[in-house]
Amino acid sequence: MMLNYFPKYITIRSIVLYFTALIIINVLFLKNILPFQFMLFGIVAVVGFFYFSNTLTKKWRKYSEKVFIKNFFIIALVIRLSYVLFSYWYYIYMTGQPFQYHPVDVLMYDEVASDLATRGFAHYEDIMQRWVPSDRGYPTYLGVVYMISGKSILIVRLINTVISAFTCLLIYKLAKSNFGERIGRIAGILSLLMPHFTYYCGLHGKETVMIFLTVAFVERADYLLRSKNYNFFNIIVPILLAGSLFFFRTVLGVTALMAFFLAIVLSSEKKVGWGKRILTGICIIAAVGYFSGGRIATEVETIWEGRSDNQQIRLESRAKTNVFAQYAGKIVFLPMIFTIPFPTMINIENQENQQLMNGSNFVKNITAFFTMLGIFLLFYRKKWKGHILILSFLIGYLAVVALSAFAHSERFHLPSLPFALIIAAYGLSQMDNKKKVYFNVYLIIIFVAIIGWSWFKLAGRGLV
Repeated sequence: MMLNYFPKYITIRSIVLYFTALIIINVLFLKNILPFQFMLFGIVAVVGFFYFSNTLTKKWRKYSEKVFIKNFFIIALVIRLSYVLFSYWYYIYMTGQPFQYHPVDVLMYDEVASDLATRGFAHYEDIMQRWVPSDRGYPTYLGVVYMISGKSILIVRLINTVISAFTCLLIYKLAKSNFGERIGRIAGILSLLMPHFTYYCGLHGKETVMIFLTVAFVERADYLLRSKNYNFFNIIVPILLAGSLFFFRTVLGVTALMAFFLAIVLSSEKKVGWGKRILTGICIIAAVGYFSGGRIATEVETIWEGRSDNQQIRLESRAKTNVFAQYAGKIVFLPMIFTIPFPTMINIENQENQQLMNGSNFVKNITAFFTMLGIFLLFYRKKWKGHILILSFLIGYLAVVALSAFAHSERFHLPSLPFALIIAAYGLSQMDNKKKVYFNVYLIIIFVAIIGWSWFKLAGRGLV
C-alpha cells in the first residue's frame, strides 16, 4: 500500500539521531564545541523539518487541491518572510553588515549591481567586461532590482521569498505530473520545509533565482513531453529557460539541454510521438549550436578540459588547512554524491556558514536515503522511462558536481535538490516494514559518518 504522508517513525528516529550526534560529538571534542547559536539554528532546522513533514502531510492530504495550494503557498511565504527579516538583522548584529559570514562573492555581486543601477545599462559592457558569461546572469538581475528599489538589499530578499515559494509550487506541480497528487503533495511539503531553500532567501547570492529557473525549465520541459497538444511557444519556453541557465552556471545549462535531449530520445513512442520528437530535437540542436559559439563554448571547453586538474588543485589548496583533504577525490565523492555534505557540528575557524547550516545538511543526509531508494525502485521496476527527464537531470548534474572541484560544497548541489526531493517523495511513499530495516541501517551509517567527519576536520588541522 502506498503511503500518502511522512511517517512518524522517520520523524522520531531522525530527530533522536540528530540530538544524539550533536551531544556525542560535542562531548568527544569538547575543546571545539559548537557555538550555542549554531546549535539553535540546527535544532530549529531539524525539528521543524521532520515534525512538520509528518503533521502537514497528514493534515493537508484531506484538503481539496484548491485549499491545499492556497495554504501551501501562504505557509511557504510566511516561513521565508520570517526568516529573511530575522536573518537580515541577525547578520547585521553578528557581522556589522547585512551579509553572511565571509561574503566574498555576494559583495562582488552587490558592487557590480550598484554600478549598473548608478551608471545605467548603457555602460553594461564596460561594467561587465571582467565577468565571464556564466557569472553575468545574477548581477544583471540584481542591477535591475536595484534600479527599481533604490539599491535596497532587503527588497531583494523579500522578492526571494516570493520566488522561492513559487518554486515550491512548481515542485509540487512537477511531482504531481510525474507521480500523482498524493506524492506531489509530499514533494511539495518537503520543499516547503527544506531548510536550504529558506536559508538562501536570506542571502544575497544567486542560488534562489538559479533554483527557480532550473525547476521552471524542468517543469516546462516535462509539460511539453506529456502534452498531447504542442506548439512553438510550448517548445521555445523550456529552450529559453535552459539558455538562461548558461548565465548562472555553465555546466547547469549544458546539463539541462542534455537531460532534455535524453528525455526526447529515450521516452517511449507512446508518450513522445515522432512529430514532437523531431521538432523538439531540432530546437534543442539549434540551441546547442547557438551556445556552441563564442565565449560560452570556450568556457564549457575550459571547464571540461580542466575538470580533473581543478579538483586536484582545490584539494591541494584545502590540504594547506587540512592535511587529509588531498585524499578526498572523485573516487570518494561519487559513491556519496547523493548524501554529502555532512554537517559541521564542531567549531572550526572561519567556517561559521557551515556551522550555521549543520541542521540543514543533516536533513539532506536523511532525505538522501529516500532519494536513492526511489531511484533504485524506478529502475528495478522498469518505470524509469516515465520519469527520464527528472532522473537524467538529477543524476547527470550530480555526476558533474562529483567530478568538479566543488563536490563537498553544498551550494553547488542546490540545483539538483528539488528533483532529489521529488524522487525522495516517491521513495517515502513506498516505505514498508522491510524497508524500515534498511532505513535503520542507513541511520547507523550516517551517525558514524557524521562523527567521522567531525574527527576528519579536526584531526586534519592538528586539533585532536
